[in-house]
Amino acid sequence: MAVRAVVVEADGGSRGNPGPAGYGAVVRDPATGEVLAERAEAIGTATNNVAEYRGLIAGLEAAAELGAAEVEARMDSKLVVEQMCGRWQIKNPGLRPLAAQAAALVGRFDSVRFGWVPRERNKHADALANAAMDAAAGLAPAGPVAEAPRAVAAPEPAVREVAARAATARATGTDPATTPASWEPRPTEEGTRLILVRHGETERTVQKRYSGRGDVPLTDRGRAQARATAARVAALAPSVAAVVSSPLARCVATAEAVAAQVGNPPVRPDDDLIECDFGVWEGRTFAEVRDGWAGELDAWLASTSIAPPEGESFVAVAERTGRAVDRLRTAYPGETVVVVSHVSPIKLVLRDALAAGDAFLHRLYLDTAGISVLDLYPDGGVAVRSVNDTAHLADL
Repeated sequence: MAVRAVVVEADGGSRGNPGPAGYGAVVRDPATGEVLAERAEAIGTATNNVAEYRGLIAGLEAAAELGAAEVEARMDSKLVVEQMCGRWQIKNPGLRPLAAQAAALVGRFDSVRFGWVPRERNKHADALANAAMDAAAGLAPAGPVAEAPRAVAAPEPAVREVAARAATARATGTDPATTPASWEPRPTEEGTRLILVRHGETERTVQKRYSGRGDVPLTDRGRAQARATAARVAALAPSVAAVVSSPLARCVATAEAVAAQVGNPPVRPDDDLIECDFGVWEGRTFAEVRDGWAGELDAWLASTSIAPPEGESFVAVAERTGRAVDRLRTAYPGETVVVVSHVSPIKLVLRDALAAGDAFLHRLYLDTAGISVLDLYPDGGVAVRSVNDTAHLADL
């Protein structure tokens, strides 16, 4: 039911600045104080100010969903309040796209007033933000969030899908982060082995350009890398049940070279293995993106839920790569599957396999034609056998 006026209380923070970060937001009835909506999310590694802006954005989105016309936004962040009121300049380029997103939301209401409140008057949003920070740091308790009697809702559909899949994994005992730890060795034949292969070299990888959905071919060296990788995979896997590939040409060519060495199983394309959509950054060098979209780049690097302009967030990429892994685990129990994909999907699969945080994505380097191996067991156990094996490329 639509409401005329609401109060939005928002907060955010990080442990380390930057560090594990999260936000919280509460929407209240101004007359009764009743909580109408809550939002909270762990956003990976980010700064305090990025998390505070994300909290404000989530609160305004929730108010808009309720059909509010008038909003009083309360925060204990002096910086965000003063910047949104236009009294302070936004000097940090990483905050500009977030401020612009918040300003666009403000335009959806008849009126929005911003006010600073001390932290003790923002306890509910602060509690949600702290719980989200705990989640980002891998420390979230199993019980309810303090001072947050209602269920916390994620603001983005892709995040909801990831959360739903994670909840199912926890309930069925197939989540590597919650599967009971054990040093007891598992027989390899009981698990599904995934041999993850990044495609060979392209002109864009050589030139350090963003290479997402653009269908660029392998270079001559890339084709040589694919042949060397095929020989290495054949040595690692006496029997391969399937070769699954991103549908883009650079992956298909690499996958076909591998298939030719492991008994010629058909190469099966899977759209969920395609590279991240880098939007307007596609084909541009890293330096060009830094020069032209500094604020947007900082925001993207700070949070896996932020997408490049007109592109796709890593949260969305993780949701679809998770689907692909789940399908392979189910379809090929006890067998070996070669998965040929791109740097971002493979990093996200390894992040989830290792139950690592988002900072892992920026610290892991994957070479073209590098090989990583992991085993997935029926009880939910995961064993990462190797990461970015490139010994087979030494002579190229």
